[in-house]
Amino acid sequence: MLTLYSWLFRLALPFVLLRLWWRGRAQPDYRRRIRERCGRVPERLSRAPLIWVHSVSVGETLAAVPVIARLSRRHPQWQWLVTTMTPTGSERVLQTLKPLLGGRLLHYYLPYDLPECLNPFLDRLRPQMLVIVETELWPNLLAACARREIPVLLANARLSERSARGYRRFAGLTRAMLDNLSAVVAQYPADAERFVKLGLCANKVGISGNIKFDLRIDRGLVSEAQVLAHRWRGKGRSVWLAASTHGGEEEQLLDAFAALRREFPQLLLVLVPRHPQRFDAVARLVRERGFRLKRHSSGDWPDESDQVLLGDTLGELLRFYGACDVAFVGGSLVPVGGHNMIEPAAWGIPVVCGPHLYNFATVAGMLTQAGAMRVADDGTQLVSIVANWLRDEGARQSAGLSGKQVAEANSGALEHLVDEVEKLAVGRLAG
Repeated sequence: MLTLYSWLFRLALPFVLLRLWWRGRAQPDYRRRIRERCGRVPERLSRAPLIWVHSVSVGETLAAVPVIARLSRRHPQWQWLVTTMTPTGSERVLQTLKPLLGGRLLHYYLPYDLPECLNPFLDRLRPQMLVIVETELWPNLLAACARREIPVLLANARLSERSARGYRRFAGLTRAMLDNLSAVVAQYPADAERFVKLGLCANKVGISGNIKFDLRIDRGLVSEAQVLAHRWRGKGRSVWLAASTHGGEEEQLLDAFAALRREFPQLLLVLVPRHPQRFDAVARLVRERGFRLKRHSSGDWPDESDQVLLGDTLGELLRFYGACDVAFVGGSLVPVGGHNMIEPAAWGIPVVCGPHLYNFATVAGMLTQAGAMRVADDGTQLVSIVANWLRDEGARQSAGLSGKQVAEANSGALEHLVDEVEKLAVGRLAG
């Protein structure tokens, strides 16, 4: 089965490269560093232990940062290799980890899942272990690590029922991948149960909770959010933040915004698309709908005549949450599966999402049950939910407080995960 998979991948590779070139029209970084994706990287000369962390994109990278930070302080002799698959993930690695690790950080794109790409990559870098954040399983990668006796930990692992059904279609390949994992630290019991049903040995699975609940909002971030809030609100206007939005969502959000402005004429919409390559297209859409737009990247603050602020910069979403009244979290009005709603909850901001939440089903259930989050099945419900919170400051604050309590009550996964990584790494080095 693995041989068949590899040949199918080889046949598909020209189309994969063509897709990279096509995406590079809007985001040129996709056309750069192709050699890394083929496993061609400089040989690592240092003999220091190298811990490899793979985080596919931005969300996984941010989840991995506190784990790496904690372990890098405990083990200053360790070097760190962090791989991603997207330019935005790559940029976030360099923004967040380069200042922390300095010369101890190596960063490349993950090679394509073929032996001819993976073998030179592993031979040149010689990692002691691999930590995969959330669920990014590649058959040849896991097989190559197993042949070299490199332990692999799947960290903060989540597996929706939808994803599990996909893996079941390739049961033989899935079982072989799971056999090559050394340990899985799942977010919740339902995730762990799905892994076991797919064939993972039960004694390899632990449960930690979601490390995204271990978010720490420091005083500096609070001060920055307060400055934003002061600038955005002007003379008492309310702020609705729509974060991590996808194509097909912005249209619905702008329709809802138009309806809301009939009751709240001074309402400011802060719109933050998920992918940077869509910034210009979303700006055009906003203007075509007749709204006065200000781009955050311009450096100018929105004035009272501006109706929509486009969040077209990277690395600022967390402070944006701290400056709004109500937050919509995207990837949920379209079938993407939702994005991280823990961040606004940690700020004490009430959350509204669409119905497509399978990637965050457990977290969404917790917040909804606590009254901190509401689900809108369509644009009409979205308008009603946001309007009710904007009208009723007491209800809005109560919902926000409930979300903050949920976030605080579910923290603690970070230390558990750090211990698991440390145990595997130290065991490997001792061996």
